[in-house]
Parts: sequence; structure tokens; C-alpha cells
Amino acid sequence: MSRLLSFIFLWLSILSSYAQEMQEGFKYLETGKYTEAKTFFENVLKTYPENRTARLCYGRAVGLSGDSEKAVAIFTELKSEYPEDFEIKLNYTESLLWDKQFNKAESYYEKLTQENKTSFPAVLGYANTLSNLKKYQQALNWVHKALVIQEGNQNALISRKYIRLGYANELSQDKKYKEALTLLDQNLVDFPNDKDTQLNKANINLINNDLVAAEKTYISLATNPKDSISSLNGLALVAHKNNKEKKALSLATAATSKVEKYKDDQNLYLATQERYIQALLWNRKFRTAKEQIDQLQLMYLDNARVSALQATYGMYTSRFNNSTEVYTTILDKDTASFDGNLGIANAYRAIGKDMKSYEYAFKTLQYYPKQPDAEKLIKTLKKSHTPFVEQKTTFTFDNGDNEAISLGLASEIPLSTKFKTIFNYTYRTTKNTVLKNEATSHNATLGMDYKLNGKVSMIGTIGITNADGFTNTFTSLVGEVLLKIKPFRLQNLDVGYKRELQNFNADLLNREIIMNNYVLTYNLSTNFNLGWFTQLIHTSQTDDNTRNLLFTSLYYSIMNKPVIKAGVNYQYIAFADQVPTIYFSPEQFHLGEVFAEVVSDPQKQWFYSASAALGRQFVENDSASSTFRAEAKFGHQFSDRFMANIYGKYSNIASATAAGFEFVEFGFKLKWYFLQKPIFDQKIMALKP
Repeated sequence: MSRLLSFIFLWLSILSSYAQEMQEGFKYLETGKYTEAKTFFENVLKTYPENRTARLCYGRAVGLSGDSEKAVAIFTELKSEYPEDFEIKLNYTESLLWDKQFNKAESYYEKLTQENKTSFPAVLGYANTLSNLKKYQQALNWVHKALVIQEGNQNALISRKYIRLGYANELSQDKKYKEALTLLDQNLVDFPNDKDTQLNKANINLINNDLVAAEKTYISLATNPKDSISSLNGLALVAHKNNKEKKALSLATAATSKVEKYKDDQNLYLATQERYIQALLWNRKFRTAKEQIDQLQLMYLDNARVSALQATYGMYTSRFNNSTEVYTTILDKDTASFDGNLGIANAYRAIGKDMKSYEYAFKTLQYYPKQPDAEKLIKTLKKSHTPFVEQKTTFTFDNGDNEAISLGLASEIPLSTKFKTIFNYTYRTTKNTVLKNEATSHNATLGMDYKLNGKVSMIGTIGITNADGFTNTFTSLVGEVLLKIKPFRLQNLDVGYKRELQNFNADLLNREIIMNNYVLTYNLSTNFNLGWFTQLIHTSQTDDNTRNLLFTSLYYSIMNKPVIKAGVNYQYIAFADQVPTIYFSPEQFHLGEVFAEVVSDPQKQWFYSASAALGRQFVENDSASSTFRAEAKFGHQFSDRFMANIYGKYSNIASATAAGFEFVEFGFKLKWYFLQKPIFDQKIMALKP
């Protein structure tokens, strides 16, 4: 008996000593030093290769240090040796999570929770598995059960936080913003001022265009020096969304000053520099933006985020081909890159390769389902390729007692991203209320618009005009050929010919004057807001008269949202023969004017534009006279497929009739996309991965 007692005491002493030796490894696991734990238990197993505890801890250390496949193999072997050991079953199922075998883990956790309903690790593990499978409602139910078992458990609270974040993201993708924000507010009860939750709230508010709420959220984020930088970055974005670009730059500049202390936090430092460079681009300070990008490229060699900034700079400065090359490089390294896929989709659209734009927009949605910017791009592209019909009605009056009513119908039917057919019909009736002269005309044309590539496209139409004057009835051929070229970056050149009937009033229409116009149009834009537009027209008429017209405009873009421009215009007209009793045909006509124009975003539900110009005109040797013209449009989009606008204009500039003339026109326009999608939508949808 004494020998037996001695043996028992010796065995307990050995076990106690062994357990103390294992404490070091347990501590490594508890403190997250998984590599050290792996080495420790590897050495233990050399001495005690069959020890269950050491093998279990070694498996955990292996899995948590990154080798999930090996961890699954270790626990599979342990499970076969100890089929009834609940702890080993738990670790085996957790290893499936590490190895992203979520479906398999789900079925095992379900069995474990049935086997032991009060096992906290099993219940919490099941909740985390359901979250990984995006079964968020079920996940929330199970994490609640875990908190009933261990009230206030920090791991369970953290799990619930991330389940709510995932669920809120899913709800926001489905545009259920109120429900998403409610979930995030619940997170803030558990974790007041939690940064992840606040940033998600702000992002949802931005998507929902609730900029006031987004601003409040970003302000509340600034609870410490580091988070105040994230707050400034967010506030700069809100300012940009509010079209307050100078404020955005001021906030972003303040953030860059603060972030210099935290260069070791690469993510924060890069995010701040990104926002600063974006703010520079929003303010069209392209030279400074390029300098900042170059500095970042030296600091972070071959960094995808810096490359994306370089590509963004190219998009803002119309260097679209350069941007395409940079985005391609990004995608070569990371096919799932959000910046790469959506960026190249926009770049391809800018250079006229719409099918490639569709392809990469779809790829963006493959990696980032329901991403709003990608969905918006596809929607915009499809709308541009969807057939529509447009009806325009105008009423015209002048101080020569002429009145006219015009009814127009136009339609475009795209048959591919490069080719569309064009139809146009106009009925116009005009009369002189004093002379009682009346005339009507019907004008119908059919044509095509073919886009050879992003730099060259051609428009061609042909048709007939039939006129019924007060003494003359006739039918004539009309048409147009126009070559549109982008010879260099920020430049557009149009060269064309147009044959049309002079139908300004009843008398002119009755005379059957056909105008053959040879047109050259050049437009130059710059990256410093200055633009130059010039048009030359040489016209030969069937009454053997000729006209030369020059119009040139130098303008400056004051704002981008809404677009506000101001500038100066000059116009010169000269006719070979002067026939003032028939139509305005001066030997020389000069007009100089200053103008201003404002144009809202045409994609908004309500849209508008307005322009006005003041000038002086010189008709041959007559004394100069003042001129004024104005035009305004106001419209509403009733749906994605139907919109309407009303417009009006006034001018007292000398025209086809005479100097000392005043002209008023008003009317309305209706536009209806009579199909819901492009005719070739099947080809588009075939691009989906």
C-alpha cells in the first residue's frame, strides 16, 4: 500500500511539473504569440509525441499562425482518435473556419450546439460561421444566445459588432438605409464612438446623400488625435459632395499637417495623402497634385493606391490612354482591385470603348456586389444606348409681324455601341400677320451616326423638304455629312457639309432658297479653365449669293457644379451680294459681346440652364447699336425614361431678316426612352463574368 501511495504521489508530482512547463506555451496562445506557441509545442511533442493537450495546442498554434490546412489535418487526426472528445470537436470545427470551409463548419457547429446547448464556444462559433456565410439574422440570434450563456463576454460583443457591420452593409446595398443605421446605432451602445461603426454610418449617409448626417458623424469621430485626422478626411469628402471644393481642400490640407506625426501608420498616412490629392484635383490644381503623386511614388514604390492616384490624375487631365495603362498594371497584380476595375471601366468609356467599359463595370460588381458607382456606370451606359423619341414644339415671333409654329419629332435607335440610326421630322408653318402671307414646310431626314473609335466619328443624313408657299410649291433634297475628330487631347474638330432650306419666314420659304453650308468647327479646352470655340461657315445659295460667317468665343469656366462660364464672343458675316429687301445680307457685319452661362447637372431630377449676352453690333457703315440676347431652360425628369423641359429665348441681334430686329421664341420638349434597355442588351449581358 505504501508503495502504491508513493507511486501516486510521484505521478502527481510529475503531472504538476509537466503542467507548469506547459504554462509558457499556454501564455503564448493567450497573448496571440502564435509563432512562439507553435515552436514551443513542437518541442514538447518531440518529448511527448502522444500528449493530447500538447497536440491540441500545437494544432491551434499552427492554425492561428496561418497554416489552416495543416491545422485541419491535425484536428482531423485527433478527432479520429478521440471521437467523443467535445473539446477536440470544437477545435476541429474552428479549424474549418480558419480554412474558410464555412459550409462544412456550419453543419458541424449545428451538431455541436445540439449536443451541448450551453457550450459558449460552440454557440459563439456557430454565430461567427453564420456571419461568414452572410446569414446575418441567424448570426445575430446565435450571438444573443452566447451572451445569455456568458453575459457581457467581450469576444461575443465584438462578434456581434462585426455581424452588425456586415448586416448593415448588406442592408445598405439593398438601399434599406434606415434599417442599416439602426443596427449601427445599436453597436454604439455596446462600443460608444467605435471608429469602424462611425465610418460605416458616415459611408451610408454619403450613399444616401444625407450630407448633414454624414458631417455630424465625421465630427463625432474626432475623439483623439489620430481619429481627428480620419474625421478631417471624411469632412473634406462631405464638402466635395456639397460642391464646396475650396473648403474640401482646406480640410484636407489641415489633415496632411496633422498626419506627419503618424507616418508609421501607413494606412492612415496614405488615406490622408489620397484625400489631399483628390481635393487638389477637385480644385483643378493639377500641377500640385502631380508633384504630390510623384513624391508618394518615391516613398511607396509600386504601391497600388499611389498608382490609382496617378490614373485618377490622368482622368482629370484627359490623359485617358495613360490612365488605362496604369489601371491595367494595377489589375495585372490584383484582378479584384476595386480602383483598377471601376477605374478602367470609366477610362474605357472616356475613350469610346463602351463594350470594354461594360465588361469591367460587371467585373467590379463580381468582386463588389451591388457597388453603387459600378451600378450607376452601367445604368448610364445603357441609357446612352437605349432608343428614344423626342418631341419639340416651338412658337416664334418677331417685330416684323412674322409668326411661326414648329412641331418636331426626332428619334435615335442605337444598334450597337458604335452605330445608331437617326430620324428627324419637322413640320413648320409660318405667316406674316400684316401681309397675310403664309407658308408651310415638311422636312424629313434619315441618317446614321457611326463611331469609328474614341477619336473619329461620322454623322450622315439625307432627306427631303417639301414646301407649300403662298405662290410656290416645291420639293428639295436636304442632308448633312459631318466628320467629328479629336486630333489631340482636349481638342475637337468638326468638318462637314449641310444642305438646308431657308425657312425663317413665309416670304423666304416661298422663294425656295437652298443653302449649301460648308462648316469647320474647332474647340480647344485647357486644364486651367480657359476654352476657345471657333466656327467657320461658307454658304453658297441657290439664288447665286454667298455668305461667309466667322464666330469665335473665348470663355472661362468659373465653376464646375453647376457649370458657370463667362467670356467674350465675336461674330463676322459678309455676303457677296446685298439684297436687303429680301433678307439681311450686309457686305460686312461685326458683333462683339460679353456673355455668362450657367448649366446645372442634367442628370438631376430638376435641371436648368440660363445664358445672357450684352454686345455691340456694326452693320456696314451704320452707327453701332447695342445687342442683348438671353436664353433659359427648365426641366424635370419624371422617371429614368421620361423627361420634359420648357425654354424661352430673346434676341435683338440682326438676323436673316434685317437689322433693328427683335426675336422671341419659346417652347417645350418631351423625351421618352420607349424601350427599357438597349436593343443589343443580350450582347451586353453576355459580358458578365
